Amino acid sequence: MSTFNFDNNQNYFGFIDNKTTPLVFVHGVGLDHEMWKPQINFFKDYSTIRYDLLGHGKTILEKDSVSLSDFSNQLLSIINFLKIDKINLIGFSLGSLISIDFSSKFQNRVNSLVLIGTTYKRTEEQRKLVIDRYNQAKLNKPISKQALKRWFSDDYLEKHPETYNEFMTILNKETDDHKNFLKSYELFSNHVDEIKNIRKINCKTLVMTGSNDPGSTPHMSRELSGDLSNAKFIEIPDGKHLCSIECADVVNNNIKNFIEI
Repeated sequence: MSTFNFDNNQNYFGFIDNKTTPLVFVHGVGLDHEMWKPQINFFKDYSTIRYDLLGHGKTILEKDSVSLSDFSNQLLSIINFLKIDKINLIGFSLGSLISIDFSSKFQNRVNSLVLIGTTYKRTEEQRKLVIDRYNQAKLNKPISKQALKRWFSDDYLEKHPETYNEFMTILNKETDDHKNFLKSYELFSNHVDEIKNIRKINCKTLVMTGSNDPGSTPHMSRELSGDLSNAKFIEIPDGKHLCSIECADVVNNNIKNFIEI
């Protein structure tokens, strides 16, 4: 069972030490470490780390803006605090962008890389849609059910009302939580891929996305897999953006098979 603590820089994290190379899970914008519950339950015999990104959950953010370097340095701080040399790094959405940035800068610390629901080489129209959603979020209006429809299938939401309620609660936080959410959402919305740095990454990499993910499409993931030097792509049938939850068994088994190669 995870024991959650703060490191020297007040990053909130949970670490289960089973004497294996840890799986480190990096969540997406507006969420927190709790999104990885299906993975923590599945990988109970492995060492795992999950944590709250800067400005999310219980980790504070005291800057006016935030960068991928800030997030990468946060992760470095946590694993240095734990005296961990190598990790299996698993990122989702913004967490994937952070994982790519981290891997390009600290390759000697990454044993393997898993990227789930990653945006890549957005078209101008795709970029416009994300920026429009960011501008709507700045108005501090309640998140609509339409937002979750990009993340989960209608059938899944109907069968799992508790998931719907949980994510609506997380996404409709107010005041300082919302301000920090916007800092990360602005970074995510305006992100431009550093393809030169991506091509530097030489650790083995698994790229996954749901077949029905409208924002992090299978085409994007195939392109990303092709630009990485040592990558494979797997499409998750019927999955949407949060296929790590809706299609958890498929995602988890793919991760397990990949890291055990």
